[in-house]
Amino acid sequence: MALQRIADFEPNYKEEIFAGDDIKGFDVYAGDSDEKVGTVYDALVDETGRFRYLVVDTGIWIFGKKVLLPIGSARFDYGAHRVYATGLRSKAQAEQLPAYNEMEPLDYDREEQVRGVYRNPGTAATSTATPASYDRSSYSYDIDRPLYETNEQNHQNLKLYEERLIANKNRAKTGEVAVGKRVETETARASVPIEKERVVIERVTPVEAGRVVSVGEADFQSGEVARIEVYEETADIHKEAYVREEVNVRKEVVRSTVDGEETLRREELDIQTDGTPVVDNKGI
Repeated sequence: MALQRIADFEPNYKEEIFAGDDIKGFDVYAGDSDEKVGTVYDALVDETGRFRYLVVDTGIWIFGKKVLLPIGSARFDYGAHRVYATGLRSKAQAEQLPAYNEMEPLDYDREEQVRGVYRNPGTAATSTATPASYDRSSYSYDIDRPLYETNEQNHQNLKLYEERLIANKNRAKTGEVAVGKRVETETARASVPIEKERVVIERVTPVEAGRVVSVGEADFQSGEVARIEVYEETADIHKEAYVREEVNVRKEVVRSTVDGEETLRREELDIQTDGTPVVDNKGI
């Protein structure tokens, strides 16, 4: 897990993490003694914001050497602006620690050298070999909880971080719909029955044919005998436009639920007591 300086992780770390204070410059003392071993030069956090190390500038104690102090091996006294390096008990132990160089990457092997000194403070850690019980592919800081755990007693103003699942949604254009009209043609046929009138003239022999009429009965005159108007129908086939249908264009929102799953982590206080002290942890 990559480590980074606290100011790179949270530029406003003084307000966000230390409530307006700054641990940089705090005096560092060995164990619980009054032997000053240096000052806090910086702090390193992992990618989730958890404190992992204090960078201690040993000053003239060991000729300006900077060393790493795991956060679990430190006790803060904010009133006195002090840090007690409970895991760093002697100058000899500090000399065994590899020097920290902020220009060089802090890899697993370098951290193992540091952890080896704090795991076995009473032995001369001249070997840089990794113990068989530790494996770089599966190593977790939880394996060395005493070196990295924080608690309210020793780290009053250090914030405990917790991950939470944030579900947001983004609105993105997926396309557009253009509705237009086009003209299609077809040939239509229609049939209309029509009627025509015609005049039929028939000559028939009346029943009285041959009967002699009396004088004066016969009215011989020339002129029009009958008038008949003749009509016929003609086809009137034409086209006309009319409203067939109306198209309404609108948008509808289709709602659905997208499920997601993540593994969340949170930091909890681990309070250790020695003896039978009375601890009021109602607010924890």
